[in-house]
Amino acid sequence: MNYQALAVSQLADLQPYVPGKPIAELQRQYGIKDIVKLASNESPLGPSQAVQAAIALAVRETTLYPDGNGFELKQALATKFALQPEQITLGNGSNDVLELTARCFAGPGDEVMFAQHAFAVYPIATKAVGATAVEVPAVDYGHDLSAMLAAVTDKTKLIFIANPNNPTGTAVAHSKLEQFLADVPQNVMVVLDEAYLEYNDNSVNTLTWLAKFPNLIICRTFSKAYGLAGLRVGYALSHPEVADLLNRLRQPFNVNSLALTAAVAALGDDDYLERAKAINEAGMLQYEQGFAALGLNYIPSKGNFICVDVGRSAADVYEGLLREGVIVRPVAGYGLPNHLRISIGLEQDNARCLIALTKVLNHD
Repeated sequence: MNYQALAVSQLADLQPYVPGKPIAELQRQYGIKDIVKLASNESPLGPSQAVQAAIALAVRETTLYPDGNGFELKQALATKFALQPEQITLGNGSNDVLELTARCFAGPGDEVMFAQHAFAVYPIATKAVGATAVEVPAVDYGHDLSAMLAAVTDKTKLIFIANPNNPTGTAVAHSKLEQFLADVPQNVMVVLDEAYLEYNDNSVNTLTWLAKFPNLIICRTFSKAYGLAGLRVGYALSHPEVADLLNRLRQPFNVNSLALTAAVAALGDDDYLERAKAINEAGMLQYEQGFAALGLNYIPSKGNFICVDVGRSAADVYEGLLREGVIVRPVAGYGLPNHLRISIGLEQDNARCLIALTKVLNHD
């Protein structure tokens, strides 16, 4: 039986998302016990005390279905961001709401645009709905908004922009991004993916743009700076009519009860967020100085990770680091075969990564 022939045609050239290697897998593969994982842009801090306390209480009710509407989390988000609950769509991580936008606004015969070196979920979501992916070449590893605007056609239905971008860490100036939104036709939906917002320059509140640009959808997550990657909770903010459409597609109970409770607790823990940002800033400087000492070029990053050019095929260097008990992320699939993406960890983890990298690069 040819099961591929039974599936929808757009799956033929669709490749699954490849996550970072889990610690347990490396332990099984090489028998290494002391492992540092710097592959998936997770918080190195662990969950906050407030989150742990909230989960400890919520776990008693895990025999019950979660609140399918996410009332308390929506109220907390609406209060914090001065929006209406009707503007919010909750997701099982921001990936969930990114996919919802593709399902809602694109299909066969439509075009979905994103930049070269952009997040892998964009082409996956595009191909999954049978739309045509339009990848616009990057400039200095980042978004070329002028070229993206010029690439808009009457078939363009959706544009994904990650700011900061993953995996390159580049960020678009808010002034340029706002002008881009003003120039894009109003019948083209623009998704602004702000998964790494907390690490970027936040002098401009992009949420104020929602009132000016009803075709704008802003996606955010609790997986990065808030340290809840394992619980999977993200959200989209948009015009109420757009949110209504997204919520029609959203699966019931797509965010579990522990995630809902943890997100409310995390959202109110400003001290944890500030600590996360401070550790990230110090770690970023640690890597920049380390790469400079090794004579390696890197892409300046506004996220909680950094892409470094190892000067040769990164696959061998990645494998060498695994044998040293350090997990990073090769990004050849993003068109960067000589780069490794390294998440910012605690000071001692960053130091160990740099020592291991030095050892691998000097070993011939």
